[in-house]
Amino acid sequence: MQTSRRIYFNPTSIPSLRTPRCSRRDFYNAGKIPREGWRSNAVRGVRKESTETGEDRTGHISATSNEAILFFDNIFPLKLTWLLRLPWQVERNLPDLLWRFNNQTLSAFEPLTLVKRAIPDSVPMKVTEILPRLKDGGAFVKFSHPSGISAKEVEGLVSRYLKENPIKPWFSPFRRIRTNLVVGKPWLEDLYRFPSCRIKVEFVPTTPGGTAAELSQETLYSLFRRYGKLAEISSQPSDSKVLPKFAYLDFARMRHAIMARNCMHGLKVLEEEGGGAAGTELRLSFEQKMKSHWIWDWIASHPRVVIPAVAALLATAATLVFDPIRTFFIRAHVDHAFHIKDNQIYKWFKSQATDIFTFRLHRAEEAGLGAIWDDRKQVIDQLQTWLMETADTFIVVQGPRGSGKKELVLDQALKGRQNTLLIDCKPIQEARGDSATISAAAASVGYRPVFSWMNSISSLIDLAAQGTIGVKSGFSETLDAQLGKIWQNTAVALKQVALHNRKKDDKDAALGDDDWLEAHPECRPVVVIDNFLHKNEESSVVYDKIAEWSAGLTMGNIAHVIFLTNDISYSKSLSKALPDRVFRQIALGDITPEVAKKFVLTHLDSDQNDTSDTAVKLTAGERQYDITELDECIEVLGGRLTDLEFLARRLRTGQTPKRAIAEIIEQSASEIMKMYLLTVDKGDRKWSPEQAWYLVKSLASNENLRYNEVLLSNTFASSLTPSAASGEAVLEALAAVELISIKNHNGRPQTIRAGKPVYQAAFKQLTEDIVLKSRLDLAILTELTKIETKSIDKYEAELNMLGSLPRQPREVGPRINFLLGKLATSQQKVEAWEKEMGALKRVLTDEY
Repeated sequence: MQTSRRIYFNPTSIPSLRTPRCSRRDFYNAGKIPREGWRSNAVRGVRKESTETGEDRTGHISATSNEAILFFDNIFPLKLTWLLRLPWQVERNLPDLLWRFNNQTLSAFEPLTLVKRAIPDSVPMKVTEILPRLKDGGAFVKFSHPSGISAKEVEGLVSRYLKENPIKPWFSPFRRIRTNLVVGKPWLEDLYRFPSCRIKVEFVPTTPGGTAAELSQETLYSLFRRYGKLAEISSQPSDSKVLPKFAYLDFARMRHAIMARNCMHGLKVLEEEGGGAAGTELRLSFEQKMKSHWIWDWIASHPRVVIPAVAALLATAATLVFDPIRTFFIRAHVDHAFHIKDNQIYKWFKSQATDIFTFRLHRAEEAGLGAIWDDRKQVIDQLQTWLMETADTFIVVQGPRGSGKKELVLDQALKGRQNTLLIDCKPIQEARGDSATISAAAASVGYRPVFSWMNSISSLIDLAAQGTIGVKSGFSETLDAQLGKIWQNTAVALKQVALHNRKKDDKDAALGDDDWLEAHPECRPVVVIDNFLHKNEESSVVYDKIAEWSAGLTMGNIAHVIFLTNDISYSKSLSKALPDRVFRQIALGDITPEVAKKFVLTHLDSDQNDTSDTAVKLTAGERQYDITELDECIEVLGGRLTDLEFLARRLRTGQTPKRAIAEIIEQSASEIMKMYLLTVDKGDRKWSPEQAWYLVKSLASNENLRYNEVLLSNTFASSLTPSAASGEAVLEALAAVELISIKNHNGRPQTIRAGKPVYQAAFKQLTEDIVLKSRLDLAILTELTKIETKSIDKYEAELNMLGSLPRQPREVGPRINFLLGKLATSQQKVEAWEKEMGALKRVLTDEY
C-alpha cells in the first residue's frame, strides 16, 4: 500500500484559506502558535494533502481511527452562491472576497475564523483539516481525538457549547452556527448543483450485484429527524420501475437539508436498522423542488387560461400606452393643429405661387356659389342658431346628390369655426375587409397609431387556438368592438376640446364638467357625418356604431352632430339610437330657376372679364342669344347644383346652351340605360329591368305618379324576379340610386317623380327610341303573360278539382261562375298582349 506524503500543517497550503494581508495565521487550532490551555507538549498537526474536492481531487475525505469529521453550517451566506454560476468565478476566490468585505465594512473576522470560535478549548480534539463548502454555506472540520473519548461525545460537547454560547455570523444575525458528526462518506463535488429543501435518498446495495432494501418512512424519519424539521416524506410509487429505489425528504429549512445531506451521504444502514440482509447504502442528492422550466411547462399545459390572460394583459398594456397618444392625435385633428393649410406662411406662399388664371377661375366659382348661398341664407342662419342652443338631438340635412349639402354646412354655416370634425361614411363603408374598414375609420378622425394589420394576425391566432384547445383565445376582436374603441377615444378627445375654453375665473367655474358643457353649447365642437346611408344599408355595422356613438355625444352635451344624407328614410336608422327624440331637419332641394340662371351667368361674366388667351369671347349678339336659350335650357335642366356646374363648364368652352343641354340629356339617357335597364352585369340589384322601364315610360308621359298606383301594377305587385318581389323595397332602392324621388305627405309616400330634373327629359328621349321601347315593352308583356298564365293554371286546377266531384252542390255554382269569369278575363288579356307582342316583334325585326 502506497503511503501518503506527510507534511506539516500550514493553512496557507489551502488556496481557499490564503489571506494575503493577514500578518498572523492563527487558524483552526492547527498552526504553529498553540492555543491557551492546550497541552504544552502538543505536537504540530499533520494532514494528508487535500484540495477543495477532497483528497487528491477524489471528491472524498477519509478518517482513520481516532479521527472524525464535523460539519459546521452557517459559515458562509447561501445567497451568494449564485456567484458560482458565473464562468469567471471559482470557489477559491469567494473566501478572500468575503473576507475583504468583512474587513472593510465591519473590521471583524475572516469567515472561517468562526470555526475556531465554535470549537471550545476544553474539548479534547485537534483539528487536522478544514474544507470549506461555499455552495453549502459551511465547512468540513476533520479532527483527531484521544482514545478515551468517542467522536460522538466530542460532537455532544461542541454542540452543547454552541447552544450555551451561540455564535451568529454578521450575515445571519438570527441563526446560530450548528454542527453535526458526519456518519457517512461525504461527496465533495464542485458541480453546478446547488442546495434545496428537498433531498432525494437513493437506496443502493453496499456491494456490486447485491440487493438493497427500500427503507420505510418511519426508518427515514428516525434517521433524518435529528438534523431538522421534516415537512414531508414521499416514497417512490409502488408501480414505478425506476431503479434504484428512492424517496424524497422535504425539510422545512434549506440549512437542515444541507446538514443532513453532508452528514448522511454514504451511510450504510445495517440489517437490524432495516437495511436488509446485506445492508443498504444511502446516496443523497439535492432535488430541485421546482423543476427547470416549470413556468414554461405550466404555460404550455394551461393554454385555456394563459392565452386569454395574455390577451387581456396585451389589451391593457396597449390601452395604457397608446390610448393617450391616440387621444392627443384626435384632438390635434379636431383642432387642426397640424393642418398646414391653416398656417399663415403657407397661405402667403400659396397666394404668391397660384396662377392668375386659376385664381380667377376659383373666384368665379365662389361668386357663382354666392348666389346660391344668398338664396339659402335662411337655412344657414337656422343652422347657426341651432348650434348655439342646447338640444340633445341630431341635426339632419337631407337632400339629393349635388344639392350642395356639404358646402352649405362646412363652408357657410361652420365658416371660421375651428373645432369641427368631418367623418365621411363613404370610404369607411366601401372599404373591403375589416382591416381596411378600421384604417378608414381611424383616418377619418385622426386616430393613430392604428395597427389594422394586427386584426388579420389575431384572427389567425384565434382560429389556431380554437382548433387546438376548442375555445377562442380572445386575441381577435370583432369589427364592432374595434370601431367602438375608435369612437370612444374620439369622444374623449372631443370632450377635452370642449372643455379647453373653460377658465378658472369663469362665472360657472363651480359647475361640474357636464353641467358646464350644458350651459355653454357654443363651446362644443361640431361633428359632421357626411354620406350617411349613402348605400341605403340600414343594418350596416358602420352606420349603427356611428349613430350610437353620435347619440352618446349629443346626450352627453359633448358635441353637436350634423348628419348629411341623401336617403329619405334616414329616420329608421337614427331612431334606433334616439328613439324618443324629434330630429331637427333641413331638406335641401333644387334651387329655383332664377337662382340657377344667376349662377350660370355669374360664371359667364367671369369669363368675359378674363384677359387670358385661353378665354372664349362672345359678341353682344351671341351673348343675348345665349341668354335667351339659357332660359329654356334651365327649365329642362332644373336646379340641381352639379348639373348647373356641368352646364357652366360646357358654356365656358364655347358651346351653345342648346347643344350643351342636348349632350347632357344624351349622357344622362346613356347612364339610365346602362345602370337601370340593361340586364348585363346586374350584380346585387333590388329591382328588375321591367320595373325600371315601367317607371321610365310612365314618368316620360306624366311628371308625377301616384305611389300606391305604382305598387298595385302587375309589374310591381307580381314580379317574377326573386330580388324584386317587394314593390316598396324596389321603390326605396330606386330612390336611393336616384332614378326616382319620392315625395312624402304627412309622413307617408305620396308621389313619385324623376330623380333629377334632367332625367325627365332623358326619360322622354329614351321612350322616343322605337327599338329600345319595343324591346323593353316586349319584356314587360312577356312577364305579364307569364303572370296571367300562372293565374290561368291556378283557375283551371281549381275548376278541374270542382268538376271531379261526384255531385255538384248548388253552393258550388257561384264559385264556378267566378272562376270562369276570371279565366275568361285572363285569357282576353293574354290574347291582347300576344297581339301587341307580335307587333313589337315585327318592329324589332324591321328596325335597326
